[in-house]
Amino acid sequence: MDRYAVIGHPINHSKSPFIHTLFARQTQQHMCYEAIELAKDGFIAGVSELFANGLRGCNVTVPFKQQAYQFAHQLTDRARVAHAVNTLKMTDDGLILGDNTDGAGLLTALDLEFGSLADRCILLLGAGGAARGVIGPLLAANPRSLVIANRTHDKAQALAEQFSTLGGIEAMSLTNLDGRFDLIINATSASLAGQRLSLPARVIHPQVCCYDMMYQVGMTEFNQWAKQLGARQTIDGLGMLVSQAAESFAIWRGIRPGVRQVISEMRRNMNV
Repeated sequence: MDRYAVIGHPINHSKSPFIHTLFARQTQQHMCYEAIELAKDGFIAGVSELFANGLRGCNVTVPFKQQAYQFAHQLTDRARVAHAVNTLKMTDDGLILGDNTDGAGLLTALDLEFGSLADRCILLLGAGGAARGVIGPLLAANPRSLVIANRTHDKAQALAEQFSTLGGIEAMSLTNLDGRFDLIINATSASLAGQRLSLPARVIHPQVCCYDMMYQVGMTEFNQWAKQLGARQTIDGLGMLVSQAAESFAIWRGIRPGVRQVISEMRRNMNV
């Protein structure tokens, strides 16, 4: 049986094994999928050993996406643009292919749950691997503007400069943010730790939609904050998780599973 996994630190919260079990059942694929936690300083050694022992592919989550980028022997175009990898595959010739399905997953989820991004003003919070993976696809969706903000402003500025050739993007400090945005995307990992971001309340208004890439049973801290301040809509990252997982599954198995039924099943399973 072909073996796959999701690798991160922490990883006990991950629903990826359940999702890929549903995909495998839906598409009649003979495979298994598990969650594996590696030490923060042990990704390269750990993933090397896993592939040497027969792993066929894996998803990579925080905090290892940029290390996975360095680990891969070959990279897809979208992984090169992102400078981050969330999907690794052992190819038939023994090389490791690195891809990034985060952006495609986010856009699929937003299309299902929010609508078109064309001519919208978007705020992206965070400057780590999750943010890197979605900037290119967000710009390709032709928003009116894309602003990136991060606790460390220099990191946001560096990302804005890196992606400036792909479209209109700028960095702003957290304290200078205002209420211009139609969509606010939280790409930080703060929700995993139950932490609240240091954002001015004025970014929230009755027309804004807030999207947290993280997910949990019940509302994330970010979405709770946004809803309390009167945001029109709050969405968690479950739809993105399922959609990017479907992209990864297609890379590994050559068949693309449907996502709507799996998202519904996940909602029922998590009671969210």
